[in-house]
Amino acid sequence: MKTKKLNIKFYQNIAKVFYAVAKSDNSINMHEIKALKQVVKDKWLMIDETFDMFGTDTAYQIEVVFDWLYSKNATTEDCFTDFLEYYNNYSYFFTREIKQLIIETSYRIAEAFKGKNKAELLILEKLEHELTRLVS
Repeated sequence: MKTKKLNIKFYQNIAKVFYAVAKSDNSINMHEIKALKQVVKDKWLMIDETFDMFGTDTAYQIEVVFDWLYSKNATTEDCFTDFLEYYNNYSYFFTREIKQLIIETSYRIAEAFKGKNKAELLILEKLEHELTRLVS
């Protein structure tokens, strides 16, 4: 799936929503990180052909920012709010396919360790609601 050229900020904000899903139950398990990295490799690298100044696919910003948020022990609320602000300001990047991939990735992260728990189900529901609120 190729789409319009995305930028580093786009992928950095995508990382925030994935971090928010993983952190929604107040802990992040290595299985969740592994699931994220696998989906980045299998799906997100195929989205577009945007590269940073070092020639690295910008989709890897998802992993870089996720790891940075993890090291800062960022909160679910802050990350989710930041993502929604970006989503509302740059909705033209969020095609139906991108939204579906965000939801699919979020579910893979939530299911990676012992299935989805109540906190994860709540944030997934909220995410789906927000992504379907603005139709593109």
